[in-house]
Order: sequence, then structure tokens, then C-alpha cells
Amino acid sequence: MSDVLFSDLPLSRRLERTEGAACAQYAEARARLFPASGATWIECSGTYAVFDGVDSPVTQTFGLGLFEDATPDALEQMEQFFRARGTATFHEVSPFAGTNTLDLLCRRGYRPIEISSVMVMPVEATARERPANIEVRAIAPHEARLWSEVSARGWSHEHPELHDFLLELGPILAARPDSLCFLATIGGQAAAAGVLSIHGRTALFGGAATIPEMRRRGLQAALLQERMRHASASGCDVAMMVAALGSDSQRNAERTGFRVAYTRTKWRLDLDREPQRPAADEGT
Repeated sequence: MSDVLFSDLPLSRRLERTEGAACAQYAEARARLFPASGATWIECSGTYAVFDGVDSPVTQTFGLGLFEDATPDALEQMEQFFRARGTATFHEVSPFAGTNTLDLLCRRGYRPIEISSVMVMPVEATARERPANIEVRAIAPHEARLWSEVSARGWSHEHPELHDFLLELGPILAARPDSLCFLATIGGQAAAAGVLSIHGRTALFGGAATIPEMRRRGLQAALLQERMRHASASGCDVAMMVAALGSDSQRNAERTGFRVAYTRTKWRLDLDREPQRPAADEGT
């Protein structure tokens, strides 16, 4: 494909489906490793609704309003899916879902809780020099726990509430069929972790974290380069990454060539709040 990536509905469908598929596979892997978790997912009107546990950041939907118009009936089905499992309903919504989707969410009592940047760049396998004491490799199965510990140390510094979730991350990610966990070491010490998930020809770069005392030494750049090399070898032509709006992660990604394709909003409907019904004369 051309190196020019236009920010439009087809690109958003491609990116949101990639992340939705990765999260659905994550729930499937958790269900295999931890059957009591109840992790599962459904597709409803082109939207992937994923349940990975009440407190899991993976528990949400992807693609709402992108593949089919969002309707009250479809939202009711998804809300019931989450309500039956004791959790609030979360929708990760692309701006290409349109104002009708946003209006419907507002009328049903949802509120926006988070904004993130979805970033893209063409896949490139250009080799760049890295410090001689940094090595990056895809982990072996027996290193899943080590990977989780590095990831937890990196992320829980800013998000301590995710520590227990992060410690389970490595074995579950390693059990997904279309993803690889990468570990970066400096001077032989494990110091940074990252994930690569592939859907079709799109590569999702995620889970990148460096333990606090090892930051600003080129570890994330080395992780990105090695994952990009693998994505190219796997036939991918588009790389994507998601980060909190205006965060250090976004700035670091933009320094390496990613650009913001669009910003999206996460919407929440609390478990104890019944959806607001339209008046009898109000169109739906």
C-alpha cells in the first residue's frame, strides 16, 4: 500500500478491528488458563464486546458504530452482556462512528471518562543502531512470569491499581495465537517489556513499559525497532499504537514516526444506572 495513510472510516475500521480482535483473543486465552474467570466475548452489530473480569481494562467494546449503525436494541444487548457479569458497560468509540452514535450514548445516560490517541505509521524494517549493551528478544514460554514482573514494575509505578492484573499479563499474552511478548535487557538485566499483536496486515504495538530506574536509556526505541522488524517479516504494512492523549507515551511514539490518526473517547454506563428510554414521540 501507499506510505500515505489517510485518516478515514476504512482506516478506523481496520485499526479498531485489530485492537478488538487482540482483546477478544486475550479473553479466550484467560478463559483457557483461568476457567473460573468467566472471560468471554461476543460480536453484536459489528461490535466486539469483551469481558475479562470486572476490574480488567480489557472489559469494554470496540468498533461501536463503525461497521453497522448503533441502535438502541444493539446497545441493550451489549449492556445486558456486561450487566449479567456484574460490570459497568464501557464503549471505546472512534470519532468515525459519527454524531448519531454519540447522541445515542448521551440519551442512554453514558458519560465520557477517557480520551486516547490512536496512532499509525507504515511498517518499516529499517535497522537502526542501538547501544551495545541493549538486547531485545521475543520471550521463551518459561520467561512469561519474568516478562510480567518487568511490565508490572514499569506500569504500576504510575498505575498501582493495575499491579495484580499486570502480574497475570505475560502468561495470558503468551497464550494468544497472534501475539508475541518482547523483553529488552540492558547489561543483561531485564528492564523493559512490550507486546506485538498481528491482525491481517496490521501490527498493534502495545504493553510497552520500562522499570523506573532504567528509563531514558534507549530501551523503548530498541523494543520498537525489534517489533517493527518482526511486523515487517510477518507481512504487515500498517503499525498502530494507542496512548493516553498528550501523554509521554504519545510523544515518544511521535518521535519514532507515529502520527495521530484520530482521538477516541471511552464512554461508561454505570452498572446501577438504567439506560434512559426515549420519549414516545422521540425517534430512535
